[in-house]
Amino acid sequence: MPCHGAFSGQDCCRTLDQTGACSLGSHTNDTALPEYRLAPTSQLLLFGDFARTFLEGSWHVKRRSAAQSYDTLDVIAPNFKRRLSGVTATIARLVSIQVSSIPIAATGPGLPSDVPHLPLWRILFLSRRLRVWHARRNNDLLIGLLLKWLGISKLKVVFTSASPRTRTGWTRFLVSKCDEVIATNQVNADVMMRGCVIIPHGVDIECFFPSNEAASADEHLVIGCYGRIRPLKGTQDFVEAVCRLLPDHPNWSAVVMGRVLPRDRSFFDGLVERVEKAGLAGRIGFKPEVSLEDMPAAYRELAIYVAPSHLEGFGLTVAEALASGVPTIATRGVGAFDTLVDTPKNGLLYQPGDVVDLEAKLLQLMEDDELRGEMGHAARASAIERMSLEVEADQLVEVYRRLLTA
Repeated sequence: MPCHGAFSGQDCCRTLDQTGACSLGSHTNDTALPEYRLAPTSQLLLFGDFARTFLEGSWHVKRRSAAQSYDTLDVIAPNFKRRLSGVTATIARLVSIQVSSIPIAATGPGLPSDVPHLPLWRILFLSRRLRVWHARRNNDLLIGLLLKWLGISKLKVVFTSASPRTRTGWTRFLVSKCDEVIATNQVNADVMMRGCVIIPHGVDIECFFPSNEAASADEHLVIGCYGRIRPLKGTQDFVEAVCRLLPDHPNWSAVVMGRVLPRDRSFFDGLVERVEKAGLAGRIGFKPEVSLEDMPAAYRELAIYVAPSHLEGFGLTVAEALASGVPTIATRGVGAFDTLVDTPKNGLLYQPGDVVDLEAKLLQLMEDDELRGEMGHAARASAIERMSLEVEADQLVEVYRRLLTA
């Protein structure tokens, strides 16, 4: 079974790509990682010629089609965002598992080539029998509702909410037209202002597993922080904490890994400047977002994982780190962190933005090899017991079947 995660990367220097997004080029002495290729797509035309909307290309990527013929599909999982994200990772992971229980395929660009896939234009020619359209973004939801309202497809529309933000009037309108709404935790359910089924995210414990190599006393150890690099992710708190700690701990280094959007470029430059002023450019690295398949190995390189987010819908990287047997420090009251991190068994919690407390929690783990080992074992055990991806997949399939037979 393929492994699907959220982010990964390698040692790098900064460059600016043609889109204006800050990407990160690898050092010449590093091993190159496989390139992640995205299928081309036409722009979505919400009002107009829908035939053009469905010219989603897959000519340059060899894709695995759905195991069954397209016409027998019961569930369609749209993904109309080309950029890699946690939502894309969720769709890839779940569809690959759910296909063994129900006829399902994803549609849209940006997904790994081994995910069961329905070319978008083929939706126009599917038989008009009842299907489930499971959207996880507003645009994906809108397209499903338009397909339904225009009589192109006979659909039961499902929307998953993974955001704690108060919804706009437009989003509330779209959600009010759904046949079912799923929330990943109670906080996300509360902001929807309608009944929700709560199904937490899971993690593929067969792909995310601990390293078999025991750390030696003199080994160089790494602290990691993965995800989008921006203020709401708390990246600045992580960088500040490790800048204060690393000078007194020569066998430790740190890595920040994720994508930088153009609007966050000045923020990113400030982080790099802080590291350079601390004289730690060789010990605090910034890595780029790469393929989903490379994520499990990225966690196995870590001795400690930190999730310093100020706001999260769920926080999948914490579940992935725990499944990988990595002691985790996360922010209290953010996303599902309080549920995932059972302090002080598998990790530690601190108040968002409290750099002093984060520094203290890091120091506690950095200076206690035995504690890190105990937490790592507990982290893996907690993931197996409570965070299995199969549980999430099965619960979603139950929702699909209920809607299809209602």
